[in-house]
Amino acid sequence: MAKARVKLQKSDYSEEVEILSTRYILMNGVKHEVSRIKLDNPISGTVYGTLLNYKGSLEALKGKIDHPPYNEPPKGPILYIKPRNTFSSYSNPVPLPTGIPELEIGAALGIVISKTATRVKKELASDYIEGFTIANDISIPHESVFRPAIRHKARDGFCPIGPWVVSKESISNPDSLGLRVYINGELRQENSTSNLIRSIPRLIEDVTDFMTLSTGDVLLVGVPENAPLAKANDQVRIEIDEIGYLENTIISEEKLSLEGIL
Repeated sequence: MAKARVKLQKSDYSEEVEILSTRYILMNGVKHEVSRIKLDNPISGTVYGTLLNYKGSLEALKGKIDHPPYNEPPKGPILYIKPRNTFSSYSNPVPLPTGIPELEIGAALGIVISKTATRVKKELASDYIEGFTIANDISIPHESVFRPAIRHKARDGFCPIGPWVVSKESISNPDSLGLRVYINGELRQENSTSNLIRSIPRLIEDVTDFMTLSTGDVLLVGVPENAPLAKANDQVRIEIDEIGYLENTIISEEKLSLEGIL
């Protein structure tokens, strides 16, 4: 059984649990069905996204990457921040902004940092990892990666995270985890962290070479190419092997406002 950490809504503290299956967890000696408990976002720090870290996502830009405004492939990791207003949790609705027909679903493995990490060598990277979680790095579809897409990626509720943080000891090989996206039960994307340009240890080494990661921060390894699109009332489910699944429904801002949620 995998060990994990969860945070319940209206609680100031995290709980240690054991994952019995994708449907059930053992908490304080009691078996709970995941869909029947109110889980909060288990993250306490800053969430950093990584752009173009899947081989296929960089390959998709092959015809453009050597020309302006890019001029050449990136030499280091391209990072951006998912600010706190984007944070959401398992089963919470994702707001679809007025006038936007579809959202781009960004299935991402999240590395949760266990202690202050500065200039970490890849051979020691595991020492700085608490565990792993699932994030949906949602964005409004856009083409350019030359400038930060703040209006597209930093909207309220645009980063559901969870449902828990699985301990690193419970993951056999984080650099070879299958990832799948289902929309309304239909498989729409499949990939693996074995296709990362920068492996998890290498990514931590490269990022901490120029910036410090703090306890509780989350480093998203990247979003695979061909991200699927979801529209209002679509149910989105992201599965990552050995971690579980993150499920949310896309709901229009107008409807959420009428229901008093926004």
